[in-house]
Amino acid sequence: MESWPTGRLLSTAARLVENAWYESLENLGLSHTGLVALHHLGEGPMSQTELARRARVNNQNLSRTLEQLETDGYIVRVQSPRDARRRVVTRTPAGSSIWTTAQHLEANMFPPAPETKELRRALLEIIAASPARRW
Repeated sequence: MESWPTGRLLSTAARLVENAWYESLENLGLSHTGLVALHHLGEGPMSQTELARRARVNNQNLSRTLEQLETDGYIVRVQSPRDARRRVVTRTPAGSSIWTTAQHLEANMFPPAPETKELRRALLEIIAASPARRW
């Protein structure tokens, strides 16, 4: 691997981390999109459309995720008092609790290291420079 180009190393590292992370989330009964939704809902209630925009997923995919989160008691969806066509999504106390559990899990899986700050900066630069439109 010493001779691998940086892109291949980055791709391999990303897959390994992603697989471990997805498995850990699955053990909590969460999907990655569900976790992202709970993260953004920590900022307060918002429309499903706004949540999809912030989570960078399409509304249809988010709808399926929200159905599961609602079934699990992590969110509630109610009709908007301002616009009957919209639904407002709110994180419940159970949703906040599972979010906190996931944060602790993430901190244990990926403990900070002295070089983490520099690595984060480099990763953010790579992401910002990527021409890919999908995540």
